[in-house]
Amino acid sequence: MPAIAQPLPDDIAAAVEGLIAFARAEIQPRHERYGDILDDPRRRFREDGRLADETVEIIREMRMCAAEAGFYTMCVPESLGGGGLGHLAYFAGWQALFHHCGPHHWLMLYAISHWAFGPSRLLEKVGPRAREEILAPLMRGEQSMCFGLSEPGAGSDVQAMRTRAVADGEGWRLSGRKIWTTNSPIADYCIVFAVTDSDRAAERRGGISAFLVPTDAPGFRIDRVIRMFGSIGGDEAELAFEDIRVEPWQLVGELHDGFRTALYGVNLGRIYNTARAVGLGRWALETALDHASQREAFGQPIAAFQGVSFPLAESAMELHAAHLMGRNMSTLLDQGEAAVKEVSMTKAYAVEIGVRAVDRAMQTHGAMGFTNEIGLTEAWHALRVVNVADGTNEILRRTIAQRLLKGDVDI
Repeated sequence: MPAIAQPLPDDIAAAVEGLIAFARAEIQPRHERYGDILDDPRRRFREDGRLADETVEIIREMRMCAAEAGFYTMCVPESLGGGGLGHLAYFAGWQALFHHCGPHHWLMLYAISHWAFGPSRLLEKVGPRAREEILAPLMRGEQSMCFGLSEPGAGSDVQAMRTRAVADGEGWRLSGRKIWTTNSPIADYCIVFAVTDSDRAAERRGGISAFLVPTDAPGFRIDRVIRMFGSIGGDEAELAFEDIRVEPWQLVGELHDGFRTALYGVNLGRIYNTARAVGLGRWALETALDHASQREAFGQPIAAFQGVSFPLAESAMELHAAHLMGRNMSTLLDQGEAAVKEVSMTKAYAVEIGVRAVDRAMQTHGAMGFTNEIGLTEAWHALRVVNVADGTNEILRRTIAQRLLKGDVDI
């Protein structure tokens, strides 16, 4: 019996079904084949914290396989050569992958082009040269990129950024710093956001532009890989730019209007993180239900005790609500609505209840919930991070309140 009354459109439902089949045929077997590398942090990472060359090649192989199968670019606009399936497909596809694969089969992160790592609508306004030199290998999965927006002194207040691109002839000279730039240690390009008109930026009337910068450009430097939760490596980094020459063909979108591009990217991140929370939350709930049905205490399955079953019922209620909110948010965006309030509400709610679902699953498992083989700690780490990523829950509540006070009270 379906839990959601309105089924997905046929083309999206077929894509989701195909993704699950792809996961069984290509993703899970790779984890079995390369498990000695992918499951061992000492082999997965180098001493400096970056992914090892072997790991990078496996990821690249995964991206290219997904691109060849048509899934990697299924949500990329048709104008860029993609499938053009839109926001609902993006949400449904990611949700299904996280639900099916859980945290262990993490190569699924490269089955669909992540908005910050590969091609998306962010690149819709790049020129012919960028399409040929940068977009084409991104579409094939041969190369990847990263999204350079956050700065050490300007987190949630993005418009307080200090990175500057100063006009120099027909191009610019770019200098500054970025932090929390996911995928940057292995990326071939970075979309760097910089102030190009200080007066307009100070008045918050634009003045910020976006540029595609090769990570091997003179003056581009990775200062450090950021390690989290005690890991020996990571995919976040702090970047430095020292007088990098940027040409007009590297501009993304309109000059001085890059903040619009940044906001759209962050919105895609909120869709992705909602899907991640719902998918991993469902995986964790089902893992806990299976354990509670089999584990016995005092002569009966622990699922018979309300102290065990009621928290899982609570998670089911919350995950169902978040799933519906995610579908609704994505559909509104596909209909051309800005959905500022709805996107903010959905992301904040979903990532919070996702963490709770995993935490309850841990509690259900007892001490086994903390072990590596179950995978719940990996899921908890991932969802705890996205309570901050792409807009903290506090910033999102601020946005929601502002919209409500301006009269946008339909809920």
